[in-house]
Amino acid sequence: MPTLSELEHIKAASRQLRGSIAEGLADAVTGAIGAADTKLLKFHGSYQQDDRELREERRRQKLEPLYAFMLRARLPGGVVTPAQWRVFDRLASEYASSGLRITTRQTFQWHGILKRDLKATIAAIHHAMASTIAACGDVLRNVVSTPLPVQSAAHAEAYAWAAKLSEELAPRTTAYHELWLDGEKLAGEPEPEPLYGKAYLPRKFKIGLAIPPLNDIDVFAQDLGLIAIAEDGRLAGFNLAIGGGMGATHGDPATYPRLAEVIGFVTPDQLRDAAGQIIAIQRDWGDRSERKHARLKYTLDDRGTDVFKAELERRLGFALQPVRPYRFDHNGDRYGWLQGEDGRWHLTLHIESGRLQDRGEQRLLSGMRELAGVHTGDFRLTCNQNVIIANVEAGDRARIDAIVAAHGMDGYRRQSAIRRHAIACVALPTCGLAMAESERYLPTLLEKLEARLDRHGLCDAPILLRLSGCPNGCSRPYLGEIALVGRAPGRYDLRLGADAVGQRLNRLYRENVDEAAILDALEPLFARYAAERTAGEGFGDFLLRCGVLAGGSPARHIPTEVSA
Repeated sequence: MPTLSELEHIKAASRQLRGSIAEGLADAVTGAIGAADTKLLKFHGSYQQDDRELREERRRQKLEPLYAFMLRARLPGGVVTPAQWRVFDRLASEYASSGLRITTRQTFQWHGILKRDLKATIAAIHHAMASTIAACGDVLRNVVSTPLPVQSAAHAEAYAWAAKLSEELAPRTTAYHELWLDGEKLAGEPEPEPLYGKAYLPRKFKIGLAIPPLNDIDVFAQDLGLIAIAEDGRLAGFNLAIGGGMGATHGDPATYPRLAEVIGFVTPDQLRDAAGQIIAIQRDWGDRSERKHARLKYTLDDRGTDVFKAELERRLGFALQPVRPYRFDHNGDRYGWLQGEDGRWHLTLHIESGRLQDRGEQRLLSGMRELAGVHTGDFRLTCNQNVIIANVEAGDRARIDAIVAAHGMDGYRRQSAIRRHAIACVALPTCGLAMAESERYLPTLLEKLEARLDRHGLCDAPILLRLSGCPNGCSRPYLGEIALVGRAPGRYDLRLGADAVGQRLNRLYRENVDEAAILDALEPLFARYAAERTAGEGFGDFLLRCGVLAGGSPARHIPTEVSA
């Protein structure tokens, strides 16, 4: 029998995620908590971090690292009310170090929260009718969903399912209320976890729901992708796509990004059981000895997708229906005003790297604060780190536009297409996994890319750019038409050739190169693209058609589009 990893022992002995977190929080001698408890804290929505750029100086001063905590909310579908926004904004000002940040999983992160403030911050999020439980950890993470409610009836049903799955498949432990909300302390044996068991899942699990023709959540990057099928304006059910995942490790060919495979269709009344059983099979079959090999994608490749599907149908007691026709034609967000079927309007704003701060003429944090004070609809966070001012009545558009313009938030009107479609992870200085810059490097990189694209008349070409400080995949770099994956300070793998709708992985083009080599490699490709592309041809598609990537590494499990 395989030896369990250390974390499996920590989880199993944690008394349903309690560990000694309470004792660590009460220890005023250090700004940190114990090593085992940092693993358990993730299940409560928080990561312990420190400023890596200050480590050496603090060491010379005989001080411990400057510990602080990142906190992440669980917001299914990315829906935030104005009242919640005002609370989250206040917490960013009172407790966090760098404003609010929209993540690539459609939620907020707060960075730089001191240990003494962690409990108060989580309690305030709870009182705002939100939560941080299961925003991290080896459980079902935040359930993402197509955020733009243009197809009103289908979108409302789809979002309701995202919220339902998030609630019903969440951990049941009362440790969260006990630790953060002064709930009654556990007496006797820990309460049962009917889905997760005492050791929870082997690794994290992600569900995402897309409504064709928009693949704005990268549905094939999910452990379980749900492709909503609308017929006659109503939700008929979902195609199930299983086994997506973006994480990899440099130099380890046993780890790799993978796209989900579409295996069948379920009706809405079958979805809850199907999702629960897929999670349960991964709980039972996933690798608990090697965490790098513990995601669902590896379970499928080890066991076989057909074997997994047969086990799913056995546990469900019914066969999946054949895949229903669908087609995706757009990835990324649609900026500006769009009107929904019900007559309401929705304004999508560009937030670079999702970072809501006031910097010079662009005052994103205070602008959104003012909007939250007058808006009568809601806000929708996107998986591309942007925000939608949703459900605006026609008569309120002028007031919204005035606030947006006054705070310099209308940059999407003037920005290049590559800037509007760029995603970057946090990386340095706080992420412990980062090998290179990402968010802080993105503005510099974009300026240099824009200059070269402008030279070739390509400023309006909607090229998908993804930037990551490590190969872990938070910014979904393997789905970028151009992607940089960090190797070391100032050095990246250059990957090219994903398609424009999230259905093909990119390929390694240059390994472990610096900025000069990256720009030198891209310059002739931009020139050829400008001269030789066909009408409507994406950059990634062009690179494959013209043979630039003929020697690249193969994509894994490209999903087959099913057209009507």
